[in-house]
Amino acid sequence: MTTQDQARALMIRHQQMIRNREQCVLSRAAAEIGMPAEAIHNVGQGKSHPDRPSYDRSNVGLS
Repeated sequence: MTTQDQARALMIRHQQMIRNREQCVLSRAAAEIGMPAEAIHNVGQGKSHPDRPSYDRSNVGLS
C-alpha cells in the first residue's frame, strides 16, 4: 500500500468516525425530545456544514 493510499484510507476512516459521532449526538438529542430515531437518518445526508460545530475529537483530554 502506497503512502498516498494510506493517507486516503486514514482520511476516509477519520471522516467516518466524525459522521458516526454526529449521528450519535443527533440520535441522543432525538431520544431526549421523543422523536423516533429513524427520523434523523436523513438529516444532513452525510455532509458536514462548515458553519456548524465540528464533531471531531478535541484536544481537551490530551496532555
